[in-house]
Amino acid sequence: MNKSMLAGIGIGVAAALGVAAVANMNVFDRGPQFAQVLSATPIKETIKTPRQECRNVTLTHRRPVQDENRIAGSVLGAVAGGVLGHQFGGGRGRDVATVAGALAGGYGGNQVQGALQDRDTYTTTEQRCKTVYDKQDKMMGYDVTYKIGDQQGKIRMDNDPGTRIPLDGNGQLVLNNKA
Repeated sequence: MNKSMLAGIGIGVAAALGVAAVANMNVFDRGPQFAQVLSATPIKETIKTPRQECRNVTLTHRRPVQDENRIAGSVLGAVAGGVLGHQFGGGRGRDVATVAGALAGGYGGNQVQGALQDRDTYTTTEQRCKTVYDKQDKMMGYDVTYKIGDQQGKIRMDNDPGTRIPLDGNGQLVLNNKA
């Protein structure tokens, strides 16, 4: 073996040992490997779903009347009141009592017929429906604020990243897996 060959082997071994020593000292530090998550705010959307809500309602109806002005009750009351009033007094007093009895009887007959008509009712049940909305929150993602070194940034992510986001060799966020 010649000296130059031995010198080459020695230089090669020394160079390899030097590279290994430098690698162990992290001289080629590539920077941070993770971005620090400062905040992750959930983004929600409220979805309204319509549906019908129905209930049965009992209604009271007044039957139709044939004598809306209550003429029959007034006439019958006036006749009865006149006959009754005619039983009292004598002479002109009897005439006044007859007229007063007819007026009072007419009014009373009118009121009695009205009360009877108002109580002449029937009930029905109807279904009443209205549209109501069921609300549901849907998760849209997270607005994430992060920090790499002294630089701060924001990004929207599908999932909560936790406390840190991994970086690739170029210092860019790796968004396709969780930290």
